[in-house]
Amino acid sequence: MKHTLPLPFSKPCKAVALVLGLAATGVQANTLQGQIGDTQSKALFEGAQVTLVELNKHVNSNRDGSFVFTKIPAGNYTLRVNYIGAQSNEQLVVIQENQTTHATVQLKPIDSEVDNIIVVGQRAGQAGAFNRQKNADGIMSIVSADSIGQLPDQNAAEALQRLPGMFIQRDQGEGRFVGIRGIDPGLNNVAINGANVPSPEAGIRSVAMDVIPSEIIQSLEVSKTVTPDMDASAIGGSINVKSLSAFDRQGQSYSFTAQGSHNEQVDKTSPKLSASFSDIFDMSGQTQLGVATAVSWFEREFGSHNMETDGGWMALEQESAETGEDVSFFGAQEIEQRHYQVTRERLGAALNLDLHQGSLNKYYLRTLYSEFSDDEFRQRNEYKYDKGKYLSAQSTDSSAYFTDAEMDRDTKDRYEEQSILSVVAGGEHVIQSWFVEYNLGYSKSDEREPNRLDVDFAGEELTLGYASLGSTPDLSRSDDAHDLTHFAMDEMVWENNLSEDEATSFKLDVTNDFILKGHNAQIKMGLKYNDREKLNLVKTVVYDGGFDDVTAHQFASDEPSYEIGQFGPGLSRQGIREFFNANRASFDVNALESDIESKGKSYTSQETVTALYGMFSIDVGNLNIITGLRFEDTDYETAGSRVELIKNDVEDSETVAITPWQVSKNYDHILPNLTLRYAHSDSLITRFAYTQTIARPSFGDAAAFQLLESETSVEDDVVTVERKGEVGNPDLNPYESENIDLSIEYYPGKIGIISAGVFHKNIDNFIAKEQVQDNGNWDGFKEVIQSVNGGEAELSGVELAYTKNFDSGLMFSANGTFIDADEALPNQSDTVANIMFGYESNKVSARLSTSYKSKAYLMTENGARVYQDTHNQVDLSIKYYFNEQTQLYFNAVNLTDEPFYVYHGEKRFNYQYESYGRSFEFGMTFTSF
Repeated sequence: MKHTLPLPFSKPCKAVALVLGLAATGVQANTLQGQIGDTQSKALFEGAQVTLVELNKHVNSNRDGSFVFTKIPAGNYTLRVNYIGAQSNEQLVVIQENQTTHATVQLKPIDSEVDNIIVVGQRAGQAGAFNRQKNADGIMSIVSADSIGQLPDQNAAEALQRLPGMFIQRDQGEGRFVGIRGIDPGLNNVAINGANVPSPEAGIRSVAMDVIPSEIIQSLEVSKTVTPDMDASAIGGSINVKSLSAFDRQGQSYSFTAQGSHNEQVDKTSPKLSASFSDIFDMSGQTQLGVATAVSWFEREFGSHNMETDGGWMALEQESAETGEDVSFFGAQEIEQRHYQVTRERLGAALNLDLHQGSLNKYYLRTLYSEFSDDEFRQRNEYKYDKGKYLSAQSTDSSAYFTDAEMDRDTKDRYEEQSILSVVAGGEHVIQSWFVEYNLGYSKSDEREPNRLDVDFAGEELTLGYASLGSTPDLSRSDDAHDLTHFAMDEMVWENNLSEDEATSFKLDVTNDFILKGHNAQIKMGLKYNDREKLNLVKTVVYDGGFDDVTAHQFASDEPSYEIGQFGPGLSRQGIREFFNANRASFDVNALESDIESKGKSYTSQETVTALYGMFSIDVGNLNIITGLRFEDTDYETAGSRVELIKNDVEDSETVAITPWQVSKNYDHILPNLTLRYAHSDSLITRFAYTQTIARPSFGDAAAFQLLESETSVEDDVVTVERKGEVGNPDLNPYESENIDLSIEYYPGKIGIISAGVFHKNIDNFIAKEQVQDNGNWDGFKEVIQSVNGGEAELSGVELAYTKNFDSGLMFSANGTFIDADEALPNQSDTVANIMFGYESNKVSARLSTSYKSKAYLMTENGARVYQDTHNQVDLSIKYYFNEQTQLYFNAVNLTDEPFYVYHGEKRFNYQYESYGRSFEFGMTFTSF
């Protein structure tokens, strides 16, 4: 099923060869090329607006500060350069017939007393981001490397949460998945250096951005509206991670950072090291080679204390221990105590090469490798009240006590490793009046979980109780519930799991500038081919006997520190692992359960997307109009298994039937686009966009798998057959969204912004898990769970942002996004906001920031909605500059010890509570450029 060399690649490769030939032989006539830097020859400026005043012709400078105008009539012109944070620059340029003119522009800061204000530090980072945002075609938010370094953000996800409209989903207290404007992270597009990033995790499309260390990032770009030359799979928006380039600065630069961090909850200290180097080497003629490399390593020991209610709170019936009759009440079937010990290691490296032959021919190679490991030992106590007899209720707060109840003590011992490799090679050429871009990308993500071991010890005939008040239910128990001799080894499950996601892509864009009835116009066309394969391979062995009456007492260890209740004696990770390794051969294997878990969850899916687009833009006075169409064709194929467990109590037999299942699907979309940008002045800009976007179903929802169970039983000589199942749906259609965006942005004279925007999304083909046994395809089944396309979902919102840097050194930034949806969308919060107070001088830099996310609907369970509670995290960062090269810093993360809390229906009914503690970081950074 996998193509070693996709056939459509042959023609694009020939096209690239032709382009290279033209680039080598083409003669550039009436051309102006130049570069924009600072007066100290340290920085190069991306995103500056460059204008030939007499022609009202504009371009934006590239990341190396370069710009090019072609087909300029011979004559004298005024070249004007505007850049937020710098004085406007004007100079005379003379264009001669059939010649190329070169211009060098050096920008001075507005505040002449602070020479480096637009070169280094928070203000420089903001200046670069605001310039690119201001001059972008669509609505965009950007965070630069300099800004990332001012706050204690450990990865790309945490850095992105500071931008307007952005929110993150956390795992063990760290930011992981990124959402845009209330839309689930799985509906975004994520790219590294312009190449789409596959997801390491099984079943999903959303990329866990905690895999990418912040130190190897040059900038993060969030496009909230797309143009026809961008991927359409971006209902929420598109995120592009740019790694560093030597041409981000002039000449040689390097940096080194060493840090120690301490987590108070586990009382552990963790190290972190990072370094970067870049330089530009002059070759023959105008040829320059830029080399940039960076590496980051971070190991963190921490943990979390957790309490969960399995299945939530619901109406229950239990047999009364006093009367023997069934008693109805509102309560919980199972409550869990969880204690986590985690060691996370994050390694990131980048090597980027840029070869520039003047401003007209550029070649690049961008590589990024990131590795993330998570070594976790979880201990869990499961209070199983539904197994016992109802004893009594103490009050109206749903307190309850049970006799003959059960408790399981279990452990999860697993090491998980994720990696992302991204390689992008490409070029940019100016050939006569044509601008040609192309790249070939390869990405591979994987997640490995070798030798995972889950062990369960079961205890019976216990007296257990709870009170449901508050976020952490108050649990009670008889003394024997903390006696490990009462817990017999019941089951051991060994797993070796692998998920791989591999993608190869080719992209070609050609652009031509021309004059249409006295107006500057541009036509752009292109194609993109992306081939992607997702593999989920599960290998599970279930051992359910042969344990020789072993109890948990054999593996007893000290009671874990657990701040939200009494946990009881702990279990030894090393002792359990050694016991398993020494006795594995003598355990009884449950072959049926092993086959069901292994075959039923394994699948391979392949997706090929071919895209073509045409885009036209024109400047009419101060109005820029962009319109066009994008066509995307999707071929999808998935192969897995139909696995059915057949139980027959009449014949006392159990069998498993496994049959292959393979499905193909094809669909295409034509997506219109209209984007308007009106510059009322150099400081005031309004934008409008009408776009159509899509989001393809997750691989897990659309995979070819069926897990079915049939049970034949007899009672009073009546034979009954009960069937149920959970199945994938390869016939799912993609989400489709119509989007309208309107914004206004004001950029005052110095570094700052005031902006407001409104947006509306109408999303069709919404995907949700439902019971489908009555749809005509599952006759005879009592219950079948499957992801299906639903109806429409509408979402509207307002996005506000304000940033101001004062002459006194004080800094203030605030943004908020307020969303109204006609129904609760998964992972959607109504309010997302950030506030930052800061101060910056030549010696001290300080930031106090808070990130707020209102409650978010997650799902409906047992007739009640499950919500993630409001989350408000406060962080502090302080830096002291010994000189321009050396700084010491202190970070405090999660100052208020904000927990993660999910509730069922009402806040007093726990669904999940988890606390992580505060973390403190102290480090030193040395830079030279």
